[in-house]
Amino acid sequence: MTETHAKPRIFKIIWPILLLVVIIVVVTGGAAIHLSRFYRTPQGDPELTVIYTISRGQSFNTTARQLAQAGLCTSETKLRFVATLLGLDKKIKAGEYRLSGAMPPQAILSILTSGRVHLRKLTIPEGYTVKQIAAVVEKNGLGKAAHITDLCFSEPFIRRMNLPDDAPSLEGYLFPETYLFEKGTTEEAILTAMVDRFKAVFTATLQRDGRTLGLTPNQVVTLASIIEKETGAPFERPLISSVFHNRLKKRMRLETDPTVIYGIKDFNGNITRKDLRRRTPYNTYVIKGLPPGPIASPGLAALTAAVRPDDTPYLYFVSKKDGSHHFSRTLREHSKAVRKYQLRR
Repeated sequence: MTETHAKPRIFKIIWPILLLVVIIVVVTGGAAIHLSRFYRTPQGDPELTVIYTISRGQSFNTTARQLAQAGLCTSETKLRFVATLLGLDKKIKAGEYRLSGAMPPQAILSILTSGRVHLRKLTIPEGYTVKQIAAVVEKNGLGKAAHITDLCFSEPFIRRMNLPDDAPSLEGYLFPETYLFEKGTTEEAILTAMVDRFKAVFTATLQRDGRTLGLTPNQVVTLASIIEKETGAPFERPLISSVFHNRLKKRMRLETDPTVIYGIKDFNGNITRKDLRRRTPYNTYVIKGLPPGPIASPGLAALTAAVRPDDTPYLYFVSKKDGSHHFSRTLREHSKAVRKYQLRR
């Protein structure tokens, strides 16, 4: 066969192959561009925000399907393909994530594989009791109230917290603040974080100032908790503290209603004469001195006021029904103030 006749025949064989290669390149390139746009373009409603949970052992196929169902992705198939192509389908981590429709699949996959979990905000107000704190934790989906309460009064768990020896419970030692926890954090870890924060705030200086006044650390926290419960206007904390210190010096009973309430199981909101006469470890109308432990969680201002009271001659105070109090030096002045601000109204 001559060389002239061989070239056309070779060309006829190679041409279809070249054409197929060109078609594959074009199609593949177009698909790649299409997938790239999908990967980098938000797929959902920009106003949509979803708290999405990946369970331990959950497959990426399930994840892709749920993301599509949630409206965060328009194509479950494309998301699986891209994730597999990039090797991300095996790297998703269990946890709770905050995702938005304004995020492209690229950002969503980045979050799910980095483990940047959503943190739940837990705010504990000043003056909350263990029972109230436990209810807040449960309401935020971070634990069971009953288990938290049990732990707070569990002798072994209390000792693990390394609190003052005479602290009867964790009451008063769960510092009121805003915390961030991920879903699945144990009740033990949550309580430990609150106690650790208390320890950081209740400094050696505050404890030393308390000892100067003749108070143990637990007594400081106890007095601070009473101040916290009695205070309506923040600026009055050192004033209220001075009243209690003056009464303690004179060996007078503190006679403060919040301690009576704390000692009543299932308090219905009304203090009766019978309640005031009922002997409990916390009824300061009956016992002398401070009760055995705190009645709520005091904040830093109350802890400070407990060891740095104002220098006043006051022995009494009565609510003026506007959040503030009237302070008196004598029982006669106090009785007059009670008639003015309480009985008259």
